[in-house]
Amino acid sequence: MPKGYWIANVDVRDAQVYDKYRAANAKPFAEFGAKFLVRAGTQQVREGQMNARTVVIEFPSYADAVACYESASYQTAKEIRQIAAEGSLIIIEGYDS
Repeated sequence: MPKGYWIANVDVRDAQVYDKYRAANAKPFAEFGAKFLVRAGTQQVREGQMNARTVVIEFPSYADAVACYESASYQTAKEIRQIAAEGSLIIIEGYDS
């Protein structure tokens, strides 16, 4: 079964509020088996335009990735994130050869 991934690209406007978002997302991420693969490391934009912060999170399955996003506890965290940052988030199924 292919894994699921969240790929987020954001600009953080308020670091203190964003820290509250990170605290709030810990519970749903643990519940759905999230694993950070990329968390705002050094990046170079070679083509197109990107926001300052890129995050890639792996889930055991695509269904887990979607269920985490749709969970009540993540929706509460998302409300905090939307105060502190703006950007994009996609949920994508991984490639399983």
